[in-house]
Amino acid sequence: MRKENIFKQLFMIEKSKYGRFGTGAPLGMGRWGFIAPELAQFAYALFTVLFILFTWTGLDNPQSLLWERMSMLSGTIALWLVYQLWPCRFVMACRVGYLLMMLGMWYPDTYELNKQFGSFDHIVAAWDQHLFGCQPALLFSQIHNSKIVSELMYLGYFSYYLFFIVTTYVIFFLDYRQLERVTYMIFGGFFACYVIFALFPVTGPQYYYLAVGLDEIAAGNLPDIGHHFASTQECLTPPGWQDGVGYQLCHMMHQAGERPTAAFPSSHVAIATLVMLIVARMRMWKYLIFLALPYLFLCLATVYIMAHYAIDSIAGLFTGFALFLLFGGLKLQKV
Repeated sequence: MRKENIFKQLFMIEKSKYGRFGTGAPLGMGRWGFIAPELAQFAYALFTVLFILFTWTGLDNPQSLLWERMSMLSGTIALWLVYQLWPCRFVMACRVGYLLMMLGMWYPDTYELNKQFGSFDHIVAAWDQHLFGCQPALLFSQIHNSKIVSELMYLGYFSYYLFFIVTTYVIFFLDYRQLERVTYMIFGGFFACYVIFALFPVTGPQYYYLAVGLDEIAAGNLPDIGHHFASTQECLTPPGWQDGVGYQLCHMMHQAGERPTAAFPSSHVAIATLVMLIVARMRMWKYLIFLALPYLFLCLATVYIMAHYAIDSIAGLFTGFALFLLFGGLKLQKV
């Protein structure tokens, strides 16, 4: 999209007026004009509704959970209606932006679904213990405790938002035709991870280590703590340089939406890996190089800040590759 045409193309009505209730759309939308990432959201919402109905008696407030889903989906439908009346790229950008914003609601919601099952941290932590002979999440920040390393780790962790938010809009402006496929892969990846989180609750080292005690963890004692996190969300203070900009940014995001949930596999690593593969497949080499260091630091940071066990990040790497193949990444075209 040329710079001089950006504003014009953003607000220009699509020539074929595909937004008029149901004949398809320039991005390849279905009969009723919903784009693929919206359909992925609907599918995940249906999964969680069925999950709520089947586990009704074990949930704290199932009525509230159902109401939240109606509220979140109503926003998607409202923007779909706006697009029917004004089918332009600006409204499409708003539709995708709303889906991105809703990820911040779907993520902590997995805690409300899975806390009734207890925690499987003792299993995942034991995998780390057997594989490495120690707990990497406990030792990493102790061995590398300089301010520089701390900032690189936290800035790397915060760069997670660069991967799925910035990349989405880079594709929006560089190759609008592939926006739907790229966002379908990204959102499909998120929701696939969320399904795992709902069925296999793992809180991560920052929660589990505090519940068990650092001395016990260091000694290799990894007990099953059952439903401990159903009644508490206490966690360790993240290690590192607390006055650093990166530390403060991550702390702010942690306060806003972190819960004792969603550790295995690391969705941070999975989605970042998925995006790296998407960018490579589209041969966006300059952008790929730009993402390379943030990606490296992000993968390391998941363990450094005690958000994940090392095996979580390794599993996230393989999950990213699996998602790329599952959602048809080989069909992407060069930008």
